[in-house]
Amino acid sequence: MAKYKPLNDKQMIMLPISLDDQLVPGSLEHTISEVVDRHLDLSVFDARYRNDLTDAAAIHPKILLKVILLAYAKDMLSSRQIERAC
Repeated sequence: MAKYKPLNDKQMIMLPISLDDQLVPGSLEHTISEVVDRHLDLSVFDARYRNDLTDAAAIHPKILLKVILLAYAKDMLSSRQIERAC
């Protein structure tokens, strides 16, 4: 069983904003978030993570996929460009 860091779009700890409040319905960002959250089965990633007993929790694949899809949609192909944008 994979162990992920908690996935909470409403967290207000590190940033004083809620991600849910920032996504404007109908925008590209909102659409990507909805597609990844509601329409994609990402359970295939669970078998790849073997960190349930020994390693630290991983960043959830939903977050990583959202970052990659939005970056590619905005013509950011370099991992360094994506890193700076994050």
